[in-house]
Amino acid sequence: MVERLQFLKRVVDWLRAGYPNGVPQEDFVPLFALLRRQLSEEEARSVSADLISEQGSRPPPVEPISKIDAAVKITAITQDLPHEDDIDRVRRHLEASGWPFDDEPLRPGPPD
Repeated sequence: MVERLQFLKRVVDWLRAGYPNGVPQEDFVPLFALLRRQLSEEEARSVSADLISEQGSRPPPVEPISKIDAAVKITAITQDLPHEDDIDRVRRHLEASGWPFDDEPLRPGPPD
């Protein structure tokens, strides 16, 4: 809780320094985009490790880890919809560990 309060104070101080006369209305959306929660590098590694551990003892590549699975894990940490940048970082960690990543898990498979 204290860390969040310190973070919010730093954000408010930053905004006041950058906008001493107040934030112009046209700058609200870009500012909120900057302030949106993103994964730290350590969190991206942790999400990747969690996704791999959920695969059990099966060696890769049994089944690709899906973008949806990664997004759900990221959302659990950030309490917000994941950024594509965060998903890409998790993908890179997974692929570096030998796990395939499925960007389109809802696409129809080949006909039987």
